[in-house]
Amino acid sequence: MRLIRFLSEKASRSAGLIVDERVSKIRETVDFIRARCRQQPALGLILGSGLSACADLLTDRVIISFRDLPNFPQAKVAGHPGQLIIGNVEGIPSIALQGRVHFYEGFSISEAVFPIRVLGCLGIRQLIVTNAAGGVNTTFSSGDLMLISDHINFTGTNPLIGANIDEFGPRFPDMSEAYDSGMRKIALEAARLKNIPLREGVYIAFSGPNYETPAEIRMCRALGADAVGMSTVPEVIVARHMGIQVLGISCITNIAAGILPQRLSHSEVLDTAEQAQGKLRTLLQSIIGSLGVK
Repeated sequence: MRLIRFLSEKASRSAGLIVDERVSKIRETVDFIRARCRQQPALGLILGSGLSACADLLTDRVIISFRDLPNFPQAKVAGHPGQLIIGNVEGIPSIALQGRVHFYEGFSISEAVFPIRVLGCLGIRQLIVTNAAGGVNTTFSSGDLMLISDHINFTGTNPLIGANIDEFGPRFPDMSEAYDSGMRKIALEAARLKNIPLREGVYIAFSGPNYETPAEIRMCRALGADAVGMSTVPEVIVARHMGIQVLGISCITNIAAGILPQRLSHSEVLDTAEQAQGKLRTLLQSIIGSLGVK
């Protein structure tokens, strides 16, 4: 019994040290950002593959490269410039990640969501995540925008595994409304007013980096997914853990495997995303102007 107790206490001490180190790194990054910009952001934006130009929504900008941020993971994938931008959108103090990092790049899942922890500790109360996704729903077309109503975590991991950081959120966070219903209503109304077609559906995340097989896409459809990608879900889990309201929008940049007789490529994803940036920018500006986070 003494051996079991000793091992249990040793494991608890080890877990505590890991939590302390993670919190310390997050605080170091937060302090670095605050030393360069005193503005308190209320809204966070994550701009996915090929969507980085939407960052020009921010005015009075302070730009910091991911490379200059202590402890910050570095974006390596084409279409992800890797910059943190602080400014204002429609009078709302905002902070944007121009690009993201992915689990498939070799980062641990904790490293992949580190930027979200930083945004949460900087004080954001609402987060808008965007991504490039493959269309699973056969009625979707390349270039469509899809409002994410819910998600399926098919990555095989979870960013909350391990010792819980109690100051960030509860051990067992509720995910019954991962994507805030009030923010979704605002998005749908903004799309209607701007005459921008906006689909709505479920996003399923795989770990990547390979594209899915036709059989996997058939499985996704059977599970109720409308779009598929390799990001976003871990970020949303962490944001909700911290009590941050989330809105998600996917740009359907390609039709998933097995639907059309063509091969998939990242260059196609980037080209389609870049073409859709104009309407996404207009939609985001309209949505943000209607949010109650000032």
